[in-house]
Amino acid sequence: MSSLGSADTLVAHPSTTNDLSRPMTIRFSDFASSIRVETAFSVLAVAKRLKGEGKDVIELEIGDSPFATPAAAVEAGTRAIQDGLTRYGPSLGLPEFRAAAAAYVNREYGLTVTAANVVAGQGAKIFEQLFCEAFLNPGDGVLVFSPHFPTYPPNIERRGARVVLSRLSPAREFRPDPAEVRRFVKEDPSPRAIFINSPHNPTGGVATLEDFQAIAEVLRGTDVVVFSDEPYDRMVWKGRHHSPLEVPGMLERTVAAYTFSKSFSMSGWRLGFAVGAPATIDMMGKLTNTTLSCVPPFVQMAGVAALEKARDDRDRTMKEFHRKVELLVAALGRVVGITCAMPVGSFYAFPSVAGVCNRLGITSHGLAMYLLEGADAKRGVACLGGECFGEAGAGFLRLSCAEPDDRLASAVDFIAEAVTRRDRVTAYLAEHPEYVLRVTYAV
Repeated sequence: MSSLGSADTLVAHPSTTNDLSRPMTIRFSDFASSIRVETAFSVLAVAKRLKGEGKDVIELEIGDSPFATPAAAVEAGTRAIQDGLTRYGPSLGLPEFRAAAAAYVNREYGLTVTAANVVAGQGAKIFEQLFCEAFLNPGDGVLVFSPHFPTYPPNIERRGARVVLSRLSPAREFRPDPAEVRRFVKEDPSPRAIFINSPHNPTGGVATLEDFQAIAEVLRGTDVVVFSDEPYDRMVWKGRHHSPLEVPGMLERTVAAYTFSKSFSMSGWRLGFAVGAPATIDMMGKLTNTTLSCVPPFVQMAGVAALEKARDDRDRTMKEFHRKVELLVAALGRVVGITCAMPVGSFYAFPSVAGVCNRLGITSHGLAMYLLEGADAKRGVACLGGECFGEAGAGFLRLSCAEPDDRLASAVDFIAEAVTRRDRVTAYLAEHPEYVLRVTYAV
């Protein structure tokens, strides 16, 4: 290692001596300067600011549960703090947490994994980064089905790898197309990984077991690995959730990520886990060691209680989510110019607003921001434009159902009226020309 000077002296070279009275120009890395964030949190910040100023905002922008954390989890977490589980734990996770997570996916999805196949994480999002660090080198190609979760590209690009987008089709109910996987494997100069999200955010598409079997057949004999993002695994409204892990041979090439945020209403606890081959899990433990150290042990004990004692609470909450999604979708379908199919999974509605946007000359994210900021001085609705999830989402809005029923109904009534107020749209676009629609959307 190089030395700055002798053991006793720090040498100050004249060429590096600065006038400390002059402000320094902060220069970030090229990656940091180009990073794109999850827009839901940006819109959330605007919504909270407007609410703080007295505006009545119906918040449908963030993918958070409105329900309470199950009592069993709260009690277990509190007890763990009182018992002194407030120090460091293993980077892979507590043995009892890993065993409980393995038993959970075995019971729910017919797997045969053990604690050696599980690593704890701070939610599911962290596993995007750990997966990319574990498998990707600069120049590698990564297939991402789009619309897509907005943090996928930054985590891929952090490794110098390339994002290869494949547009999801409404004709396939927004399910990943095995033919696109085949094309990627054959045509990309360095195919290395595939990102799959099912149930899908934002469209609500749900991949079938047959989809995964066909994808597995394409990948047989290759070194292409799969990141399977499954935070909405309990929110499947037709059929049941399937994972690539169910297909023989896929465990060795797949990392499946789960979270407690949705199913158990524990978003603020920041707890999740990933399932994969033991060698992959051990590598993720090493990567966790160098970045996050560990997941707080008392949080993991709350997770154990949720997995083992709160499934009835979970199922009641999922039924309530299903009912609320149906209510929201039905109401949106009655708004002139908006079409909205019932999602197969997730707790989002993903209505097409292309006709409305074309008529008003505003982008879909511009429409979302207009509904929040410009449609009315005293009221607003917070939601996301589909292009927050990539260009393939343009012409759509994403709305969560995480508000009381009467607020959901009020939100749709507000939207129905707001899109008729052309004068206010024109005034909003004059202040925000970045939202002017330059090319009409296909309807």
